[in-house]
Amino acid sequence: MSPSTTPLSRARRLAILATVCTAVLAINLDTTIVNVALPSMSRELGAGTRTLQWIVDGYNLAFAALVLVGGSLSDRFGRRPALIIGLLGFAATSAIGAMVGNGGALIVARVGMGTFAALIFPTTLSIISNTFSERRERAAALGVWGAVVGIGVAAGPVTGGWLLGHFYWGSVFWALVPVAVIAAGLAIALVPESRDPGTPRLDRPGLLLSASMLTVLTYTIIEAPERGWASAATIGGFLAAVALLAVFVRQERAAVHPMLDVTLFKDRRFSAASGAVTLTFFALAGFIFLITQYFQFVRGYGTLSTGARILPVAICIAIASVLGAILAPRIGTKVVVATGMTLFGAAFLWIASVDVNTSYAHVIVPQMILMGLGMGFISTPATESILLVLPPSRAGVGSAVNDATRELGGTLGVAVVGSVFSSVYAAHLGEGLFARLPGTALAQAKDSVGAATAMATTGQLHQAFENAFMAGLHTSCLVIGIVCWVGALGSAVFLPGRIRPVADLEAPPALEPVCA
Repeated sequence: MSPSTTPLSRARRLAILATVCTAVLAINLDTTIVNVALPSMSRELGAGTRTLQWIVDGYNLAFAALVLVGGSLSDRFGRRPALIIGLLGFAATSAIGAMVGNGGALIVARVGMGTFAALIFPTTLSIISNTFSERRERAAALGVWGAVVGIGVAAGPVTGGWLLGHFYWGSVFWALVPVAVIAAGLAIALVPESRDPGTPRLDRPGLLLSASMLTVLTYTIIEAPERGWASAATIGGFLAAVALLAVFVRQERAAVHPMLDVTLFKDRRFSAASGAVTLTFFALAGFIFLITQYFQFVRGYGTLSTGARILPVAICIAIASVLGAILAPRIGTKVVVATGMTLFGAAFLWIASVDVNTSYAHVIVPQMILMGLGMGFISTPATESILLVLPPSRAGVGSAVNDATRELGGTLGVAVVGSVFSSVYAAHLGEGLFARLPGTALAQAKDSVGAATAMATTGQLHQAFENAFMAGLHTSCLVIGIVCWVGALGSAVFLPGRIRPVADLEAPPALEPVCA
């Protein structure tokens, strides 16, 4: 059958939206399911804090490093096959992750999951951009997409908690397999082909430089608590990351067909929105990494109970994502995003005051509601701002940059927040009763919250552990809150008000229907 320019029916467009949202659900389930399982992995795999950081960031790092490539490849060779290959690969690597027997092998599997997720995520957004050409309809579709992200955040903890209550830690990865396979089946049946034949070849030097920079930066941050923040290795690592970034920017500016057109960041809609998304996911990833351990190791909640207690923030993200999509075209992206970032930061500064016995219902739930509303107001309007800079034929590039900012933020959030926590926690642990333990035991307690919990066999030792943990949590949340308020100021200054959609100036490319 020859390609057709016949517009897709409303029912077909909604079916395509449901398909890409199912794919997004699989990816977002991954993040929150894994975080709920971190305490179980700490106990059953003997994983310390740094290993847990790499289990989370192995996925995030591969995603962030390769998502621009994934968007470019899907634009060039076809978004439908990219989505299908990505989903099937994601299912396969999730199954492998469920069967490994140690932390190192799990990190490798997580890198594989992130690689295929990098192919899936930008493809979903570019399919939406090409399927829904009218701005308000596209904004509504992006609102649904954002809500599904929130649903994934919500369903992940509860699903993971239930699985961990009945099965071993690997069950959280087995659960991802059927979701990804179902999404692949729907893509085969429903999603029409679309591509941009003019997409240039892969920028290999740019890929190598960006991946190297992200890896060096993440490794340096995660290892800093062990090496020392002022050590020669840590300072050298930061300098190497800055040097690689400078070379990357120079390479991309000189390249005929760059992996990332850095001149896009001259457009405030693009750069300010990308910054807002990066900071949002920096904060969220760091928070989830710590809160699951707080609930289980400090409050003593079970896995299912922990998952259920994260629901308020997830539900509010879903609701506010839809509201943000409705409000941004009416009152302006600047107002909505800056308000969201202010609420988000306020929530973290409030969380920095909690203690071991803080009421969940009366204090923690309102904190999570404030956080969820803030994030929802940021995510969808900022995503739309990024996509509106580019025409539909370059949707994969815009989508990939949006996804890269999310994953870059998440990667740095786990690395920075986890490392700040580790440094403060270890310092306080070494000054208390734990300092009287043999050197090997003290080192294990500093490296692993799970190990410290097991050693806290007396009331005084347990109190010392709680004090050290809460000191790390408070400092980390203060850092996140300040970062968010800096982001709120930046959004208010640099984001434009109402956005004129550049994408609407170009008609969407013809979509090739699936042949019966």
